[in-house]
Amino acid sequence: MAYPRDISISEAIKRYGLPRNHRVHWSKARKDDVVRAVREQAISFHEARQRYLLSRTEFEQWEADYIASGGEAARMQDA
Repeated sequence: MAYPRDISISEAIKRYGLPRNHRVHWSKARKDDVVRAVREQAISFHEARQRYLLSRTEFEQWEADYIASGGEAARMQDA
């Protein structure tokens, strides 16, 4: 379990504004939200893959796009 024991996976998903399932339009912002949630351990990589029906390669591409667009740097500036 990646998220704290005192919250459920559904609460973690709500906190990050993640879609409930894979049946959404995957905008850049939604993809970035999923990557950020996994990187910050709000949800596990395994949970993200199962919930959103992602291949490892697909997630890795989302993560590369997130980093390339400055997602990591922008997050660190906000901290």
